[in-house]
Amino acid sequence: MKLSVSDQNTGGDLLLLNNETHFDRLFYTRDYDYKYFTIAWNRGEMQTVTIDGTPYDLMPHTILPLMYNQSFYFERPADIVAWQFNREFYCIVDHDAEVSCVGFLFGMNDHIFIDLDEETRRRLQILLDIFIEELKTNDDIQNDMLIMLLKRLITMVTKLARAGKFPDVKLNDDRFHILRKFNLLVEMNFHTQHSVSYYAGRLNKSPKTLSNLFALYNYKTPIQIIQERILIEAKRLLFYTDKSAKQITYELGFDDAAYFSNFFKKHTSFSPTEFRNNKGVAVLGK
Repeated sequence: MKLSVSDQNTGGDLLLLNNETHFDRLFYTRDYDYKYFTIAWNRGEMQTVTIDGTPYDLMPHTILPLMYNQSFYFERPADIVAWQFNREFYCIVDHDAEVSCVGFLFGMNDHIFIDLDEETRRRLQILLDIFIEELKTNDDIQNDMLIMLLKRLITMVTKLARAGKFPDVKLNDDRFHILRKFNLLVEMNFHTQHSVSYYAGRLNKSPKTLSNLFALYNYKTPIQIIQERILIEAKRLLFYTDKSAKQITYELGFDDAAYFSNFFKKHTSFSPTEFRNNKGVAVLGK
């Protein structure tokens, strides 16, 4: 079953897929013009999800948020319930005060796998049933109702993800928002800005303050987050496109191709050319 609603005036799309045998995303080719955020719920047994060429175990009763610029496919897509939406339907950046998911649920370098207990599965099933009913009801308030339901879904998943990501510490809202804002700024600027000082300045913090905050919660260092985001994009461009290493060098904000090659090899053990030639092997996660 595939249900959807589109707003011809704004270009907004909301899709719900359930028991679909063909469900995947190829962002850099077929789906480049369809920038859909995805919330995927595995209601079956453990299966493999492959994200940007790297396989991961997707456990039963687990939710996986996926960014619009990720390519993925599931071993058994028929077991997946997926909500997809674009920023024209609901902009999570403009409405960050409502859902507080930007830079965390969406916009992190790490994949977040969210386990659902029995009570949460029951609540999510109720929400799914209401989504289906509203998507089948074509009236003047349909979009308003669906946006309200989508906000409820995102808020629920964000709370679960936050509790799972930081189970042993109390992360107050101010510190949590700094982490999120840093991730969002990196996502928006990593093509041109590679220094911690730039992002610290945008957040009105010192680099040391940022590093101490991230260390307090056993988080990656700020420079690790920046470098990992650059590497993710470099791998995607090498894996999915025909752009030359030189083109990728400048696209990612490096002035010198040799420096970029050394940077890439230091972190992956492959030169850009070696990585591209070995892309038939699952090396995207290395």
